[in-house]
Amino acid sequence: MTAYTAASLKAELNERGWRLTPQREVILHIFQELPQGEHLSAEDLYERLEAEHEGISLSTIYRTLKLMARMGILRELELGEGHKHYELNQPYPHHHHHLICVRCNTTIEFKNDSILKIGAKTAQKEGFHLLDCQLTIHAVCPKCQRALMPL
Repeated sequence: MTAYTAASLKAELNERGWRLTPQREVILHIFQELPQGEHLSAEDLYERLEAEHEGISLSTIYRTLKLMARMGILRELELGEGHKHYELNQPYPHHHHHLICVRCNTTIEFKNDSILKIGAKTAQKEGFHLLDCQLTIHAVCPKCQRALMPL
């Protein structure tokens, strides 16, 4: 997988019978500019777009996020907050996984090539084309463990 550009997104959308709307291009650009380790929910994205005076409705944002996740452009993440977050699906070697504290939602990204290799091998064996392979570990961080311990 290679990093997405507006041109590659346009080509892929056209191939599937869709078009690169200005809204889709703006949303792709926001994710391309996100600092490493930052994840956005649909609501976070909506607030960011409002602040930039981009008139994109929340329903358009939800549809675009779902579409880009299905295409493998974005990774859809369950970070334990009751709603999905998204990030750009980075090509190898930037591929990573998530360790999440179930109490405070602190999220740590980590790399492990073995997980990706197992996912790719399993997909290939079954005749699938791998778009993404992610492991999310739900745990309790050291700070929350200390808070749970009686004195």
